[in-house]
Amino acid sequence: MTRKVADCRRFPSETNCTLTIAGEEEEVVQAATEHAVSVHKHTDSAELREQIRNTLELEKTTDAG
Repeated sequence: MTRKVADCRRFPSETNCTLTIAGEEEEVVQAATEHAVSVHKHTDSAELREQIRNTLELEKTTDAG
């Protein structure tokens, strides 16, 4: 499974949001969209979801071995 990450710290906001969301791509897009609408007052749209999808990064893993 490839996990994706959405990190609000990468984008300026009035609230200085520090939320990071990680999971499978569709889960992250859904959660990040809900967060963008409820906290940052964006309007849910196909364009917003595509913008979020385009900013996702692969989760960085650390090997404990």
